[in-house]
This record gives sequence, structure tokens and C-alpha cells, in this order.
Amino acid sequence: MDDIKITYIKVKTVLTKSNLPIAGYSVNPYVGCTHACKYCYACFMKRFTGHDEPWGTFLDVKQWDRIKNPQKYTGQTMIVGSVTDGYNPQEEIFCRTRAFLEEMQGNGINLIITTKSDLVLRDLDLIKTFPSPLISWSINTLDENFKNDMDRAVSIERRIAAMKKCHEEGIRTTCFISPIFPGITQVFEIIEQIKDFCDYIWLENLNLRGNFKTQIMEYIDKKYTDLLPLYQQIYNKNDMTYWRILDRKVTEYAETNGFMYVIDEEPFLRNPTGKPIIINYFYHSQIKQSAKKK
Repeated sequence: MDDIKITYIKVKTVLTKSNLPIAGYSVNPYVGCTHACKYCYACFMKRFTGHDEPWGTFLDVKQWDRIKNPQKYTGQTMIVGSVTDGYNPQEEIFCRTRAFLEEMQGNGINLIITTKSDLVLRDLDLIKTFPSPLISWSINTLDENFKNDMDRAVSIERRIAAMKKCHEEGIRTTCFISPIFPGITQVFEIIEQIKDFCDYIWLENLNLRGNFKTQIMEYIDKKYTDLLPLYQQIYNKNDMTYWRILDRKVTEYAETNGFMYVIDEEPFLRNPTGKPIIINYFYHSQIKQSAKKK
């Protein structure tokens, strides 16, 4: 990763008021992300950075003054990694995510970390000091070749091993099956792999918008030619059939296996059975209406 352009930037604070439904504050210790996911929704951030380099080839390392009165955030939910990965490979050197955790330690925030890395295991000593922390890994395939086509993050095997380790350490875990690539992401095979050490399973469909739609469609045409008509139907004609069918299959799977399955609900529900809760974040009004009718 010698081709990554590293820049140090000074910011007033690492805390940003969040519009996300699951958190009051977003914490992004970096600008940019070197995982270079081809489907990354956060690539829109590039237009605010002044960078000409392709997304995934630059990283701004944030420097901030120590957070004043951190105790005033007690009870607030903070999500680390809403438009970056706080555990990108360079975090091993710069430790900006760890710096944030050290500053907030002992102040009772509700901590959520989203990542594609197992570097998060380095900070378990700090993470375990927060009340009921939650760590989420994005896993949308068990095929390492497809994963390597899509991103430069650590292997799926390493992500799953990290999830299992955190579960064993008593930390709540989420498998974020996202984005679901139609005909490629094997949702139920992934669930079977992680169900014994995962508290939540979040599902999110692939949304093709922005600059990466052409790139993804060209990739499908080249590598999964037989799926191209399906992708054209979904993404050029806005046909919702695939997602409705998947919704129905997940409903049946959940009922058969005793999982809770909810649509766009509060993400930290507790399941009295101790089994994972599956939460559908497809964000399609048709699916929501269908679920309500059920």
C-alpha cells in the first residue's frame, strides 16, 4: 500500500452530530478509506476533501484537541466509522481510533464500531470498558476471490475469526451482510457461518448510485455475465421483485430457525431466546408495506 497518499489535517473535533438513526454522533478519525471498496457509498466524501486521487488511494489523518468535558456525553451513542473505517491498516501506525477510545474511556457512552478489519482486536482492553459496546463487521460473501475483486480489506476468514473472538470476550457483535449483491451474496450461507457468535444480523441491499454504478455493471458483465439481465432489471428498470423474494425467504428462514426478523426497526432489540436478530435495512417502501401487512 505504498501508493497511499497520507496527509495530516487539524480538525476542531472528531465528533460530528449524526443523522444516522442508530447514533447521535459519528466519529471518523480519518478522511478517506484505504480498503478501496468498489461499491463504497462514502466515496461521495471525496468532493469535500480537495483530493484528485481516486477513492481508496488517499487518507487524511485527523489531529484534534483533546475532547473537552467528555463526561457530558454520558449516555450518548457514538458510531466509529460511518464514512471511513477506523481500523484501516494505517490505524496500526497512527492510532487515531485508539486515541479517541482513550479520551472517552470511563464516560459511559454507547459505543458502536463498524469495520472490515480484525485490527479492532488490538483495542479490546479499551472497548471492554464501555457499557455494552457493539462491533459490526461487513461481510457480504464467503468467496475470497469475489471479496478481493471488491475491496482490499482483510480476508473474510479473519473478519469471522475476529467476530468470534469478540463474542467470546462478551462483546456484542453484528454481522452486516452488506451490500447484498443479487445472485452473488449467499445470505443464508453467511448466516449459517456466524449465527453461533453473532447477536445481530443486518441486511442491506446493493444500491447502485453515483460514479460506481457503471463500474459495477461492467464488472458483472465481465465476471458474472449470466447475471447481467438480472442487474439490468433491478438497477435500470427499478424492478423490486428480487428483494421481495429475498424478504420472503428470510422470513421463512427466521421462522424455521427461531430467529426474530424485523424490518427497519431499532437495531438493538434483545432476543429472549439468545439467538441472533435479523434486521432488514433494504429501505424499500414496498417491502416495508408488505411487512406491515404481514
